[in-house]
Amino acid sequence: MKSIENKTSLILDLFLCMVFIPILVTLGPAHHWFYQWPLFSIISCAYLYGCYFVVMRINVPKLLISKRYHKIASIISVLVIITYLLSLYPLPDMEFVTPSLSEYQTKVRNFGVSVTLWLMFSLVMGYALTISFVKELYEQLILKKKIEAQRDKAELAVFKAQISPHFLFNTLNSLYSLVIGTSEKAENAFIKFSELLRYTYVTIEQELVSLGDEITYIQNYIDLQSIRLNKHTVIKWEYSVDDASLKVPPMLMLTFVENAFKYGASTCQDCVIHISLNVKEGLLKFHTHNSIMKHADEFRKDVPIGVENCKARLCSLFPEKHSLTTINENGVFDVSLIIDLT
Repeated sequence: MKSIENKTSLILDLFLCMVFIPILVTLGPAHHWFYQWPLFSIISCAYLYGCYFVVMRINVPKLLISKRYHKIASIISVLVIITYLLSLYPLPDMEFVTPSLSEYQTKVRNFGVSVTLWLMFSLVMGYALTISFVKELYEQLILKKKIEAQRDKAELAVFKAQISPHFLFNTLNSLYSLVIGTSEKAENAFIKFSELLRYTYVTIEQELVSLGDEITYIQNYIDLQSIRLNKHTVIKWEYSVDDASLKVPPMLMLTFVENAFKYGASTCQDCVIHISLNVKEGLLKFHTHNSIMKHADEFRKDVPIGVENCKARLCSLFPEKHSLTTINENGVFDVSLIIDLT
């Protein structure tokens, strides 16, 4: 999929470099410049190519989506100023027998060169902006298809693996009635496990859930893990949220929590698992920190799969509005996720 995107981008760039600008120059008044002012012609053509690649590089559609209008205005303003300065390039005066006629013809010629330069600049900018929007739309369509395929695959996997919810919960209720009074820890485990399953079934088809429900889900998962672990593993879980009604995709942070316990917990060695969540004014900050208690080869083999899936999901859900940093150094795995939910 990535190779198709790269080939499309390369074809569009080559079309501008080898077809669009050469035709623009040779079929317009600018083709005379190369004979009269070769240095000015080379500078002008190089500048037009530069304008195109600058516009493609900054990706105007994504800047518009992220509302970074000041950056767009700044870059466009700089290009306009450079174009204006280039239009003032000191070309040699035209020589006629009558000095006044020479001065007049020089001004007319300079005006014509300036108009031609501005026209070519406008056409190149128009082409660049059009292509950038077309590319963004094309990439979004491909990404949408990819997400739909992944979602269909995930739903199929859940469908294959799932038991009838009514049968499952009825069975859990029956088992719960058998352990009532025998062990408080067993009762708590059944309750939390039932809540986890119920949340999973309820949210499987939902695009967004409240942040409060997601925190409760993480809390239940941590509590279940705590029941099976002994004193060797210390769990430090803390959260601070100023608005629990904010909407987030379900189970977005679960992969990192699972990895923290899968690779950072031990029943025979002392270790600490840090998990924190902070949400203030729509900015979500999630962090996990744990020692790698499993074999390093197992960790390198398994972790990237879940992490890469989360990266793809974050890119599709929060383009240009998130950052994910993972560090695996000195036997420690650290995850830092920041999302702008506004």
